[in-house]
Amino acid sequence: MRKKEELLQLGWLILRAGIGISIFLHGIPKLTGGVEMWTYIGGSMSIFGINFAPAFWGFLAAVAEAIGGALFALGLLFRPAALMLTGTMVVALATHLAAGDDFMVFGHALDLLIVFTGAILIGASRYSLDARLLPKLA
Repeated sequence: MRKKEELLQLGWLILRAGIGISIFLHGIPKLTGGVEMWTYIGGSMSIFGINFAPAFWGFLAAVAEAIGGALFALGLLFRPAALMLTGTMVVALATHLAAGDDFMVFGHALDLLIVFTGAILIGASRYSLDARLLPKLA
């Protein structure tokens, strides 16, 4: 592999692992927060007119962040994980915008939405568990 390509692969590994670990650490307290936490988080779905089973939706968001973040970092089942994280960031961004929050509040969700959307297109890279274990997905 050429040096430039090697550096691109290494750069994406660093970004993928760093962002994945960060979102994993952000999601763990949500996942372990239990039904009360999940219900609070899932209540955000009401801005889309979805008012049933808020604990279920909150649990899915917590799983997306905790488990999805770990998978994103490892590059394992990468595109499905990035897709789950993209959906979670769509809801987070919409929630902030509906609340009238300014950019300093919703900017983090927007930044991650952009990263996760781009990641779906890029893939996990050569340095990933997908490349090693599931090369057809990489």
